[in-house]
Amino acid sequence: MLNRRTLRIKVMQALYAYHQAVGSDFLLANDRIADAFAPDLTSPEPQDRRLLKGQQKMAELTFKEWHKSGQEPEKSDDADVQDAVEDAIKYYQKAVAKDASFYAGQMVHAAESIHDQYLHLLNIPESLLQIIEEEKGREARRHLASKEPLLDTTRLEQNQAIAKLISNQQLIDLTIRRSQRWQGEDEREALRLAWRNEMRQDPELLSYLAAPAGNYTEDQEMLKHLYKTYVFKGESLPRYLEQDDLNWEENRPIVKNLVLKTVKMLDEAANETLELMSLSANWQEDKEFAESLYKQTLTEDEKYEKLIAESTQNWDVERVALTDKILLKMALCEMHLFRGIPVKVTINEYIEISKIYSTPKSKQFVNGILDKLAQDLTASGAIRKSGRGLLDNQ
Repeated sequence: MLNRRTLRIKVMQALYAYHQAVGSDFLLANDRIADAFAPDLTSPEPQDRRLLKGQQKMAELTFKEWHKSGQEPEKSDDADVQDAVEDAIKYYQKAVAKDASFYAGQMVHAAESIHDQYLHLLNIPESLLQIIEEEKGREARRHLASKEPLLDTTRLEQNQAIAKLISNQQLIDLTIRRSQRWQGEDEREALRLAWRNEMRQDPELLSYLAAPAGNYTEDQEMLKHLYKTYVFKGESLPRYLEQDDLNWEENRPIVKNLVLKTVKMLDEAANETLELMSLSANWQEDKEFAESLYKQTLTEDEKYEKLIAESTQNWDVERVALTDKILLKMALCEMHLFRGIPVKVTINEYIEISKIYSTPKSKQFVNGILDKLAQDLTASGAIRKSGRGLLDNQ
């Protein structure tokens, strides 16, 4: 199931994308200034290009200073320069606000899409049986010419666990509602290649097909084997899933856990009303955690930037890797905002995330900065924890 570390990673990715977008917003705002002072080639009157260039540089400098300080710029005596600066600021602020909202939505969608991927993979067995039926027709035609023996897949086609999964009413309803069938040309081809090049040569599957039918436990174990060996490992299907979802590698353990738990629940007594796995025990609460962490980290960005700068006096804060800065700011936000999470838990979580997503030396850097800031902020009373076992922040 979805855990808080995965949510923190989704927040980090959303914040990283946001900061990249903000950089583009700044450049686009500057482009508006350049356009404002571009010579009008259709003007019947001659234009002073040196004056226009000077006005452009003055407007760009004023806009840059505003962007750096965040303070209202002094009004220019040149009305054209003043208009260009005001237009750039207005454009930039609107674009930044739009990006903040957009990536918040993308973050939630990225988390919720994990459950869609789970539903999508639960539909593999039904599509696999369709592929096998198509392949049998092709092989039968080839058999007439080559006299090669045909593979008898009857037992797989009559697999009782697969039948229970396919007939699950909740899966049927959610599949239709969220369009999660395996019907695209690329995904069908990936499944076809997995069957042709991998599954049908599998000794364990061949042994299963040759044995007498009727053993439900063996049917269930074979379904589990196909998922573990050819969906979450193997070649064709994992390659397709990686291409289809850029976040597949980080989502894979969660989806795998959900799918295999569902297969395990498909025991002989299970019926078509068996309830499928949820994304989390309380998605609404988890969603609020992620949204609050994202929004508050952005709201307090300047405050956390200053705290980080004060703790890295021998290191220019602007040279700190963007990912590290985001992780530090998120950790500071979490320490302040979520009083029920112990400080040590927060620090350990962001150290672990930095190991995967940042530079080789980030672990020590993030650990050192957060440990120092946590001690200072706790001592000053800026960080206060409440709840059983949290009064000492242990």
